[in-house]
Amino acid sequence: MSFIILELSNNMHQLEEKEKLDMPRKSTENPNDSQDKENHKDNNSHLQSQNQGNYQKKACVELDPSSLIHQLGRDITINCLLRLSRSDYGSIAALNHHFRSLIRTGELYQLRRKMDIIEHWVYFSCDPLQWEAFDPNRGRWMHLPRMNSNELFMLSDKESLAVGTNLLVFGTEIMTPTIYKYSLLTNEWTKGMKMNISRCLFGSASIGEIAILAGGCDLQGNIFKHAELYNSDTNQWEILPDMNTARKMCSGVFMDEKFYVLGGIGADKTTKLTSGEEFDLKTRKWHEIPNMCPPQNETATYSEAPPLIAVVNNVLYVADHAQQEIKRYVKDNNSWVTIGKLPERAFSMNGWGIAFRACGNQLFVIGGSSFDGRRVLEVNAWAPNNEDAPQWNLLARRQLRSFVYNCTVMGC
Repeated sequence: MSFIILELSNNMHQLEEKEKLDMPRKSTENPNDSQDKENHKDNNSHLQSQNQGNYQKKACVELDPSSLIHQLGRDITINCLLRLSRSDYGSIAALNHHFRSLIRTGELYQLRRKMDIIEHWVYFSCDPLQWEAFDPNRGRWMHLPRMNSNELFMLSDKESLAVGTNLLVFGTEIMTPTIYKYSLLTNEWTKGMKMNISRCLFGSASIGEIAILAGGCDLQGNIFKHAELYNSDTNQWEILPDMNTARKMCSGVFMDEKFYVLGGIGADKTTKLTSGEEFDLKTRKWHEIPNMCPPQNETATYSEAPPLIAVVNNVLYVADHAQQEIKRYVKDNNSWVTIGKLPERAFSMNGWGIAFRACGNQLFVIGGSSFDGRRVLEVNAWAPNNEDAPQWNLLARRQLRSFVYNCTVMGC
């Protein structure tokens, strides 16, 4: 950011210097030589007018706003902006309306995606209508604008999903399924485009500008095998082929460029499913995988949260909240192995209140804990490998007044 401000300052300084050089100089002729002065008067006036016109043309070209920083040119300027942290984009947008347009159109984020420049921020809610963001790269907490929904939406069960530069929050208003959408580009909440088949308690995951939702149930409790794809660039929902098994309270992830949904409760509303399903985006077909769901505890209840799963570097992990353990999925033989423990102070109620998310190349555990007699929210991270047990790094701690209701990660 300081580089950009310095360049703009230098550009203005250089224009001022050019102005001094381009302005006509005072005559050094003998002041008593009135005849010579008279002879050159018209020429000097003509040259002065011509120089001023040339200066104005030069200034107009050099201050062409489409180039953003004219000495660098538009392409090089944008190339520099791509490599800045997106924490700086708010300040960049404040420079002038050309920079603001560049940020708000989403052009920079689309170029970042093509160049595989991605920053991951954690978005979570400990208040039904208030969301916050945490930037792990700079350790910054940020408040999003408060949602402008009604009280019924606040009291309803909600799901959340980050895709592209949008945060989607799913809930209900007066028995009507509703989606609120927060845009990173405008820093505003608006009503989102409704799904073709509205639902809650579904499994979901995103990759780039697309997300897939699978399963779930309607407000009457009917459990679905339906699936839909959302494209954040077009703001459109597309119906996908049905899964093999209807399920709600399930979890979804992307792994090896395929979408997986695990566990949940079956169509009879009592059976706890142990299978998983894989959706191939190329063939548009589902494949059922028996016993893919992590082993469940004998004390597990139907009020238990969906499986706490996350994928880092195409490796699937699960957080066993009852045993306070981390397990890794072995693809070759469709099994799970225990690799270590969760952070010591992480606690939940049947899996609720704790978030287990992939954030770039790290696993994050986000949830409430007790510290010096206080309720606090902790963010712990670990970059997994195939050999060592988890070594959790405490990234942040802050006061916690309530419950962690929803949590998702936005990478853009």
